[in-house]
Amino acid sequence: MAGGRPRTFDAEAALDRAVEVFWRQGYEGTAVAELTERMGVNKPSLYAVFGTKEELFQQVVRRYAEVELAYFRDALTRPTALEVVRDYLDRNAAALTQPDRPPGCLSIQGGLSANPAHDTVTQFLASSRRTGEDALAERFARARDEGDLPADADPVVLARYVMVVSEGQAVHASAGATRDELMQSAAIALKAFEHALTPAG
Repeated sequence: MAGGRPRTFDAEAALDRAVEVFWRQGYEGTAVAELTERMGVNKPSLYAVFGTKEELFQQVVRRYAEVELAYFRDALTRPTALEVVRDYLDRNAAALTQPDRPPGCLSIQGGLSANPAHDTVTQFLASSRRTGEDALAERFARARDEGDLPADADPVVLARYVMVVSEGQAVHASAGATRDELMQSAAIALKAFEHALTPAG
């Protein structure tokens, strides 16, 4: 801003620190005072650069998706639908239990409980998760068109199943489930996915 004071902090690094705060404590459990302390900014700077707490949270979720969920986008590039699911669930189990990150998933932890006054937060998180589910459904639709999945396979139903598994894994990780335990669940889910594609009879 012309004539204004120069920014004295790294906005991207501050945003990354905000990711961890919201990831550990959720939207409701995080106070603005704690954010300013952890991000290394004062309150006027936070509002000037990132907007309200809710606007900051939305930027945090987008940043989280860009950085921490890159493995999901990688999984979508696998050559078969089964490999997509295997890669995603395996790497998801690893991502949910990183020793240098909070357990679980920000998109689940962020809004498991929210004041009705903050309903827009839970709606935003649901929309964010739906974006991933839609991308997975599109990948499965392509697999069906290519003959990789049966002609009667429902890409939307399959994508919903995979996301329900991954979201359940996130809840269990936040409650202390280990990586080995999540990998066991992922292996069962993969078998169930494969079984669902087997013609009856």
